Amino acid sequence: MAVLAVAAIAGAAGAQQVFRIVGPDGKVTFSDKPPVDPAVKAAPAAAGTPPGRAGAAAPGGALPFELRQVASRYPVTLYAGPSCAPCSSGRSFLSQRGIPFVEKTVTSAEDIEALNRLSGGSGALPLLTVGAQQLKGYSETEWSQFLDAAGYPRNSLLPVGYRPPAATPLVTAQPVRPAETAAAPESAPAATAPSTPAPQGPTGSNPAGIRF
Repeated sequence: MAVLAVAAIAGAAGAQQVFRIVGPDGKVTFSDKPPVDPAVKAAPAAAGTPPGRAGAAAPGGALPFELRQVASRYPVTLYAGPSCAPCSSGRSFLSQRGIPFVEKTVTSAEDIEALNRLSGGSGALPLLTVGAQQLKGYSETEWSQFLDAAGYPRNSLLPVGYRPPAATPLVTAQPVRPAETAAAPESAPAATAPSTPAPQGPTGSNPAGIRF
């Protein structure tokens, strides 16, 4: 019994708790630390789908309903760069686990600037977002914890025909606009015909109503 108790304690110490936090505005976030504000609700996040759990079949490569629901609440985006070994490791991990994700490539100066704004200036790659959470750098343990907390299954439920969307640049190049045509010269205002004074009726000094 003592050996079992020690093993249970050791296992609990090795597993980092992830909390599901609901803010005053209803926004849900995940963190490995409980909130400081007592007004903020927090509860241990539910673990991911148990290994071996089967998902509903989806025709035509579409996501099964269970996986689609999780992905709609907590979409996953991978920000990666070329010749980035950790990015390749992170991409392989997501694919092997069966996580539907969108990939944004960071190559141009505009991409790097946008990444710095997004990540608060760190610019570290890869960057993974799970819902509103940002995970900087690749760590299989950390990524797994947050994916579990979001409710993603631990075993792939992706259908055989599923194809992930192609990676796209973080900043989409804007097409060059053609030069605007010169504005047409303003036409001279049309001559206004002199207004004709309103006919005057008879008055006391001009009983005939004569006008000159």
